[in-house]
Amino acid sequence: MTVPDRATFETLYAGQAPWDIGKAQQAFVDAADQISGSILDAGCGTGDTALFFAARGQRVTGIDFLEEPIKRAKRKAVERGLAATFLVKDALSLKDWNERFDCVIDSGLFHVFADADRKKYVAGLATVLKPGGRLFLLCFSDEEPGTQGPRRVSTQELRDAFAQGWDIESIRPTRVETRPDLKDFTFSAGGPKAWFAVIRRVA
Repeated sequence: MTVPDRATFETLYAGQAPWDIGKAQQAFVDAADQISGSILDAGCGTGDTALFFAARGQRVTGIDFLEEPIKRAKRKAVERGLAATFLVKDALSLKDWNERFDCVIDSGLFHVFADADRKKYVAGLATVLKPGGRLFLLCFSDEEPGTQGPRRVSTQELRDAFAQGWDIESIRPTRVETRPDLKDFTFSAGGPKAWFAVIRRVA
């Protein structure tokens, strides 16, 4: 399965990306009471998950490496009368950032990275997440058949990626919601199979 490059994402955001459903993924809605304090939305896209938490009165910063989705996220915040910070920033550069957060949410970012970039991303998460803070991560599951969409991730891959300095509190099966009008992709009925992991930073 090909790892998407910058041009692929630019092309997808030239229109409406398959994952741009206009609201937070249900896994984050269900876990909302566990996600408190300052929040970083890594790979926030057009901002719907970040704005869901902003609407709950939480301090949220969303980052994406492309300018177009950040422009749309800022516009949504204004339209909805919500306060949130949106920055053009590459999640692979988190290790060089001085900001610290109580929680990080990842709604479909981890699964786009090649193996080497996964390691860099996890190291960056360890930098920006306060000790004892939690990462809430939604990614495609290796139980989703086919090759369309992002890389599939196994529970063992998650355990290996977060083996040092992390405590995996839970990994549960869930689904990713995609746009109902999506015609170029074929996924399992009910939405692509996914994992939702809660991972605590311990060192």
